[in-house]
Amino acid sequence: MSITKEKKAGIFATYGGSETNTGSIEGQIAVLTERISHISGHLQQNKKDFSTHRGLMQLVGRRRRLLNYLQKHNLAGYRALIEKLGIRK
Repeated sequence: MSITKEKKAGIFATYGGSETNTGSIEGQIAVLTERISHISGHLQQNKKDFSTHRGLMQLVGRRRRLLNYLQKHNLAGYRALIEKLGIRK
């Protein structure tokens, strides 16, 4: 099950500024984080689902690249976002 349209719009409203601002880096990172947490829960129950594990690694890499871009261009925004999402420990 993927993220519903309403949930995605809510995530973009919270992190991207508005529901229609789907291109914002912060909103894209938040959506990827939601998908990663959902897939991680699936993989805890289905440990031998290797194709989903590969997809998870691709999502984590995409989020990492977006976070690197955000860190390079807006350090304060990067720090606020990782604090709000609880990504780094």
